[in-house]
Amino acid sequence: MMLLDVKVSIPFKLLSACDHSADYGMLSLQGPESRNILEKLCSTNFSNSAFPFSSHQLVEIAGHQVRAMRLTFVGELGWELHIPSSCLVTVYEAVMEAGKDVGLVDAGYRAIDALSSEKGYKHWHEDVRPDTTPLEAGMAWLVNPKLKTEVDFLGRDALVQQKKKGLKKRLVCFKVESPVPLVTLETIYRDGEIVGYIRRSAYGYSVGSNVGWGYVEHPEKVTLDWVKSGTYQVECMGEKYDAVASLQAPFDPKNLRIKGEYEEYSRIHGDAGRKVSQSKSV
Repeated sequence: MMLLDVKVSIPFKLLSACDHSADYGMLSLQGPESRNILEKLCSTNFSNSAFPFSSHQLVEIAGHQVRAMRLTFVGELGWELHIPSSCLVTVYEAVMEAGKDVGLVDAGYRAIDALSSEKGYKHWHEDVRPDTTPLEAGMAWLVNPKLKTEVDFLGRDALVQQKKKGLKKRLVCFKVESPVPLVTLETIYRDGEIVGYIRRSAYGYSVGSNVGWGYVEHPEKVTLDWVKSGTYQVECMGEKYDAVASLQAPFDPKNLRIKGEYEEYSRIHGDAGRKVSQSKSV
């Protein structure tokens, strides 16, 4: 996060914000063993009740103060570790040593792209842009609570009208049985007619197919029944490949793995998808 140098005048107060972007680094520890690894390193209670999702606490790792945030962008139990740059390497080495016996390995942005795509996490500038709304992007949960109140916010009137009139475009997930990778901007066909383009794509190793996200459009209204009733193809390298459309992410839609409920996930899905023995340091 970049903080710009700025001062804002408020009655009886003076606030200032400074850019500390270079002063901190971040490690993302993700996977079934992430909680066990962190509990080896510090005395903090990382249980669901003591450290719920989307919360943060200051913890001590290898003698250094670290802000741990229980977040994920890959669909696993995990924590982001926000660390002063001066001790980033020391904390990284301590984490890797603690996870050595459970197979902890480094992973990079290609892994993040693949895992987040099959989990349905949105990327700014691809899935979500200035020309899309939360309703079109399948993120109504962000605004619906406020729309049920009188709280005003920028764009409220447009969203109220969109809910009333219906959506003319909607973000849809496509599992594409293509032998070649998607690179985005592939044409989406519904019943032989062009209805949109792929905005974002990656190979979903857990689901065994290319996963593409794109907006489908209709001049009158894009309803759920309209999306579900069509037969889809995606054109790639001049060839059309069959695709399965869904408004739901193909991987772990119940978020069992994020909650750390790996046994329940395995009971439902068996050996399909990601192995529960994997942990990732990103």
